[in-house]
Amino acid sequence: MPIAKIVYASMTGNTEEIAEIVSDKLEALGLDVELNECTSVDAEDFADADLCIVATYTYGDGELPDEIVDFYEDLKEINLAGKIYGVCGSGDTFYDEFCVCIDMFDQVFAETGAEKGAESVKVDLNAEEEDISNLEAFAEELASKLA
Repeated sequence: MPIAKIVYASMTGNTEEIAEIVSDKLEALGLDVELNECTSVDAEDFADADLCIVATYTYGDGELPDEIVDFYEDLKEINLAGKIYGVCGSGDTFYDEFCVCIDMFDQVFAETGAEKGAESVKVDLNAEEEDISNLEAFAEELASKLA
């Protein structure tokens, strides 16, 4: 059974909910899913996964959340060739830099040699009905790349 690892950072609970929506859909598709808050795991843990997912929020004017900075820096140092990855998360359209941390993780994942499995999903604040559909489609597309 393919293993998906989802690592998330969440201050208000919005991004945790996003990660849970993706996790639930992947489990429904038959994957073994490990969902972890970013301070409880290491980037190297992705070595044991077939599918690597980060769900993060963007803080203020485009800063990485403090709690995920170390994970982000460590991710730059590992080789994930042969893995599939995806990035999703939340932001606030009030700020000029909407969800830029998702783009930052997308770029770092690409540098690890992993293959992008689906377009990133960006949610304004909390997941509404359309966002949930987009997140479930994101999970389906990622899972389809493992076949």
